Amino acid sequence: MSREKIIGRIYEIGILKEALDSGDPEFIAVYGRRRIGKTFLIREFFDDRICFELTGMNDAPLKEQLRNFSYSLKDAMGLGIMPQVPASWFEAFSFLEQFLDSPGLKQRKGKRVVFIDELPWFNTPKSGFLSALEHFWNSYGSKHSNLILVVSGSAASWMIQRIVQSRGGLHNRLTRQIRLLPFSLLETEQYLQSRGILLSRYQIVCLYMAMGGVPFYLKHAEPGLSSAQIIDKTCFSKDGVLRNEFEKLFISLFDQSELHSRIVEVLRKKRSGLTRNLLLAASDIPSGGTATMILKELEESGFISSSVPFGKKSNDAIFRISDEFLLFYFDWIKPLGKRDAGDGYWMSFQNDPKRRAWSGLAFEGICMKHIRQIKDALGIRMVETFHGPWYYSPKNTDSQQGAQIDLLIDRKDGIINLCEMKFSESELTVDADYSGKLRRKADVFRSATKTKKTIFITMITTFGLTGSPASRDVISNELTMECLF
Repeated sequence: MSREKIIGRIYEIGILKEALDSGDPEFIAVYGRRRIGKTFLIREFFDDRICFELTGMNDAPLKEQLRNFSYSLKDAMGLGIMPQVPASWFEAFSFLEQFLDSPGLKQRKGKRVVFIDELPWFNTPKSGFLSALEHFWNSYGSKHSNLILVVSGSAASWMIQRIVQSRGGLHNRLTRQIRLLPFSLLETEQYLQSRGILLSRYQIVCLYMAMGGVPFYLKHAEPGLSSAQIIDKTCFSKDGVLRNEFEKLFISLFDQSELHSRIVEVLRKKRSGLTRNLLLAASDIPSGGTATMILKELEESGFISSSVPFGKKSNDAIFRISDEFLLFYFDWIKPLGKRDAGDGYWMSFQNDPKRRAWSGLAFEGICMKHIRQIKDALGIRMVETFHGPWYYSPKNTDSQQGAQIDLLIDRKDGIINLCEMKFSESELTVDADYSGKLRRKADVFRSATKTKKTIFITMITTFGLTGSPASRDVISNELTMECLF
């Protein structure tokens, strides 16, 4: 097997290994956004264990899909001529059963893997595909302990509704599921290094702020270019691979993509996030089952996230965009429209105030995605915690101050970390004025929440802090971007 080619994905590999080692039939669903590496993970992990692989064709009619099945069966059987094209999906799966029962395959030791990729594309109108798949698993697959059926798809809405949360013939039939998300910063570093791209961690953070950890996006980075040059080439050049990515992205993933787009359009104008009711009202989408599914699909695909503010209930959860590329697209690519950005467009914004403001928000988002790494750096990996934002708007603004904390960590050991996340190109200077602002924020939090816990102000910056010891006295913990890796 060629697992050494897989970068990161430790948790996902663990799930697949358990399936490979189990003594039961396994039905695994793998889903995640377009270009996240689902197919690569399955092929590289199972390798020669895959005895049959079938990939759906987008917008192809039933007859073409069945012909595609025959070509795949020919390859699996090692035949020189194509076998009979099945008349239906029920017949196709019957042919597959006969192949799996052939003497050559029966003599194989260990698990045999059937991999059906881009599953939603097979389910064309009146095709009967889903019913045939259900029958195949219930009448055949579930009886063979040496079989692993892996299905994968980028269309999150279809995969969640029809497979993961199926109420039909596949209800509770899945044995395992994998929701594949973008790379972490460490995985991104490892991936770039595997391709001969040796950037400093600061450069990697800058690249991640625009592209996130999507392997396909990172694949277009070239050795010898800075992060700014890579972003210029992929996002702003006339033929840049990400210049028109957003237009393709949602259409390929969601059945009602116009509603999903409406949600993120609203959220991108309110970076601190919105409650469900405010978000749906601003998006002009009625509250109900459809709205719940749209939010779930966006969250499962990693485009948005929800968090319950400190001291609030689950109904008060705040939704915000968490996908780096989405935020970068709305701020920098979309405003260009069809205009040619010209050479060095992104590099020309190096010292622009708008870019500095965007960088600060993007860095905050990255920190919130790497909460486990922050806990490790604070030495509280095993401590039970709650983490989320906190907002306070006083009723009497004349006599009270408001405050906003984008990330706090409420710990069971009697401590609350109030995290300040700041992006800068060098060490961040903490002067008396900034120190006073931090102290006032902690005082407002203590007064408004009436907490008896000890409060630690925790700074997370790119290169650390500088300033007089007196100014930095208010800060309990100083972390740098290194901890995020």
